Amino acid sequence: IPISINVPAIVIVLLLTWMLTKGVKESTKLAGIMVGLNLFIIMSFILVGAFYVKPENWVPFAPNGFEGVFMGAFLIFFAYVGFDAISTTAEETKNPQRDLPIGIIGTLVICTILYILVALVLTGMMPFHQIDFQAPIAHAMRFVGQNRMAGFISCGALAGLTSVLLVYQLGTTRILYAMCRDGFIPKNLRVVNRKTRVPEVLTWLSGIIVVICTLFMDINISAEMCNFGTFTSFIIVFIAILILRKTDPDRHRPFRVPFVP
Repeated sequence: IPISINVPAIVIVLLLTWMLTKGVKESTKLAGIMVGLNLFIIMSFILVGAFYVKPENWVPFAPNGFEGVFMGAFLIFFAYVGFDAISTTAEETKNPQRDLPIGIIGTLVICTILYILVALVLTGMMPFHQIDFQAPIAHAMRFVGQNRMAGFISCGALAGLTSVLLVYQLGTTRILYAMCRDGFIPKNLRVVNRKTRVPEVLTWLSGIIVVICTLFMDINISAEMCNFGTFTSFIIVFIAILILRKTDPDRHRPFRVPFVP
């Protein structure tokens, strides 16, 4: 197993872990700034890239057939971990019954629209077989001679990945805290700072585990494992909810899914 000491990655993870121990408000402010920057860069790419779109690049429209569409949908499912992470902060939300559905459904709608627009512009700017999968948007800008814009997009990609890491770390600690409370892992890990109201031990523990994983885990395998784990956990939760509707029909249910009996 190759060992790779990625110093910038380790420093970023430790800084974000330290930021998370300062409290939810401070963490969300930082995430908000980075997400705002990321959205601005995505919109800039869509607006600038639209002028370089060549419709002939969309022929054939699905070059890898249904299998390619299915695999793309499976990989894009990785994004749903972010939507799920919103629900883990329910206990720290002022009005979860109102705010959580707005947050989850609102981000889902916005992100879906942006995904479609970015995919259309990207595949319209250059032939699909020339797309660089490591940095597709920046490479597309270099492909049409917009080198300065490509550098700008690379900075935005770094901000976007950092904000994703921040939200994932936040969600992970809350899930582990709930598991501690339910007795699935040792309860002495659920120590909460009296001032910041943050589970410090779990926050640092999850951060250190991520640092250790950066030393030897392959990013593609990690993404696929995360996808498979998320997909499986979603299925288990959905089945459990359907079973609870039959076994515990009188339970108070503040959240309702539209059009579901």
